[in-house]
Amino acid sequence: MTFHYDVLGDEFTHAGVASSKVKKILKQLGVPAEIVRKVAIAMYEAEINMVIHANGGVIDGDINEDRIYIVLKDEGPGIEDIKLAMKAGYSTATARAREMGFGAGMGLPNMKRHSDDLKITSEVGKGTVVEIIVFLS
Repeated sequence: MTFHYDVLGDEFTHAGVASSKVKKILKQLGVPAEIVRKVAIAMYEAEINMVIHANGGVIDGDINEDRIYIVLKDEGPGIEDIKLAMKAGYSTATARAREMGFGAGMGLPNMKRHSDDLKITSEVGKGTVVEIIVFLS
């Protein structure tokens, strides 16, 4: 099964809609609760980052009998130093995002913690691609 979602940038009221829909689909498919939780958290964090930092993007995914594979692509400013960005507490969020309770610098660490495989590629001025894999067994 495949899915696709468009994510609007700077639209905090719609942030998390795609990850909520995927969570619902996984529950309907009978995916174990712990795996649903991992996918929902990892995908939510990536989705929120697209809203906060990248003026939105697209999410494509594939669910099969072995794994859940999610690709999030944006054309935002890119991540200058991925290793630094992976450190808990590091954030480049705007004051507005922080006022709304976002931007604590836990997005990338949470994605890593709640995925079985995480790949982030980014080019400054071009955008970022986040690939999340969660195995079903």
